[in-house]
Amino acid sequence: ATQYTCMLLRYLLEPKADNEKVVMKLKKLESSVSTGRKWFRLGNVVHALQATQQSIRATDPVPRICLTLASLNRVIYFICDTVLFVRSTGLVSGVNKEKWRRWAARYYYYSLLLSLVRDLYEVSLQMKQVAHDRAKREKSPSQDPLRYSVADEETEWLQSLLLLLFHSLKSHPPLFLDTVKNFCDILNPLDQLGIYKSNPGIIGLGGLVSSVAGIITVVYPQMKLKTQ
Repeated sequence: ATQYTCMLLRYLLEPKADNEKVVMKLKKLESSVSTGRKWFRLGNVVHALQATQQSIRATDPVPRICLTLASLNRVIYFICDTVLFVRSTGLVSGVNKEKWRRWAARYYYYSLLLSLVRDLYEVSLQMKQVAHDRAKREKSPSQDPLRYSVADEETEWLQSLLLLLFHSLKSHPPLFLDTVKNFCDILNPLDQLGIYKSNPGIIGLGGLVSSVAGIITVVYPQMKLKTQ
């Protein structure tokens, strides 16, 4: 959260000439925090392997396949990231920095893409459940039929779909947090791979939102999306 806050503030302050000192301090702090994160992430390969073992036990085949492949790609990503970190410390030489960085971005992208596929699958299940519950209420004689009527007009199908999506995510906060987190995280590899070019401001904002979502799942473990 600190790293991406610095990135976002630096992007906002850079256009102003009288903020050069502040921008330099933010840049140094961002670099220092980024280096510190590399140290803390050295054990993430083990964590990703453990996540792979857990996802294999999922009963639903779609989350099982998506999460297992996502975890395996995350393992490769952390290996590439570790190689880049060791290279930056000067312990090894002859490592092509750009090639390894592109490999890391690619496998990170694959991991997040698979995680988003899982999220969309879970969202579709929630939308079906909400639609089913709504249909039950419509059939109930005690309910006002106008209150829960589904729009039949073709021009209103998008509004009905968005309303259904809103109620689905509202009824399942862990799914909402996981979807937002993965969507915000994927902005970085999209930019690095040249798939969708962005800027440090958007990446910083996305990283900050993702970090806050991650903090919420740590403080409140019940908000973490569970593997069924």
